[in-house]
Amino acid sequence: MRKVNIHQAKTTLSQLVEAAEAGEKVILARAGTPVVEIVRLKPRRGIRLGTLKDAFPTEFMDAVLKPLSKRDAARLFGSGLEA
Repeated sequence: MRKVNIHQAKTTLSQLVEAAEAGEKVILARAGTPVVEIVRLKPRRGIRLGTLKDAFPTEFMDAVLKPLSKRDAARLFGSGLEA
């Protein structure tokens, strides 16, 4: 465990972050009293593709994923396309 005063932490922040990334416990103190702990964040899980794969009927998904005609796109979005 590493305990550092805030004033010292300002000048050694990069080293303190590296120590926390390596798994070391880093405590920042104000006037000797611990106030903050620097900890490594847990890695985020990626997006899981296909999570809702079978959640909707095939007919619904076919309708949703069907490309819009130019006419339908013009009606929906007012994109200036000729209908």
